[in-house]
Formats: sequence, structure tokens, C-alpha cells
Amino acid sequence: QVQLVESGGGLVQPGGSLRLSCAASGFTFSRYFMNWYRQAPGKERELVAAITSGGSTYCAASVKGRFTISRDNAKNTVYLQMNSLKPEDTAVYYCNTRLQGYDFWGPGTQVTVSS
Repeated sequence: QVQLVESGGGLVQPGGSLRLSCAASGFTFSRYFMNWYRQAPGKERELVAAITSGGSTYCAASVKGRFTISRDNAKNTVYLQMNSLKPEDTAVYYCNTRLQGYDFWGPGTQVTVSS
């Protein structure tokens, strides 16, 4: 059974940092792309960052230079390091992977950037 569980969200001031973690189980983690999405109130879910099985990364233009995605295959965990956070980064952040055409999601973790 595929499970994705995010952690690390919280309330942070503008300019601050957070590191999100996503613990994965139920599949061969090292073989699959892993993604971070976010959804702000009233907005559509959007792709924030992705990492391939080989470690190549992608970050959306809105977070490039501030966010970094990484993975630890020994721990079956993917991370999202978020620096220089802005109020517009406030959202629920979701971990995602696609296996055999099906999307799997974690329950999400809330990130709030506010003074």
C-alpha cells in the first residue's frame, strides 16, 4: 500500500526558512519521480518542484533560487528546503508520485508565511 506522509510545515515569518519532509512507503522509492505541489486558498494545485530517480531536479519559476528539492533513497524520503519565504508561499504542500499511471498524494502539510 502506497503511503506518503508530509511533515515540517508551520508558521514562519517572511524571509524565514522551513524544511518539509515526505516519508514514502509501499513502493520502490528509488525508482520513481517525486514531486511537491502546493495549493493556496481559492487557487488550483500547482507543481512546485520535482526530482527524478537519478536526482535531476526541477523548480517552478516562482520558487527557483529559493526552494531546493532533494531525496534520500536510503530513508525513502524526499525533502523541500524553502528559504526566503514570502507570504505568497502560504499554502498546503503535498507530496506526490505517479505509479503506473496513478497519482498518489499525501494528506498535506500547512505552510503559513506571515508576520
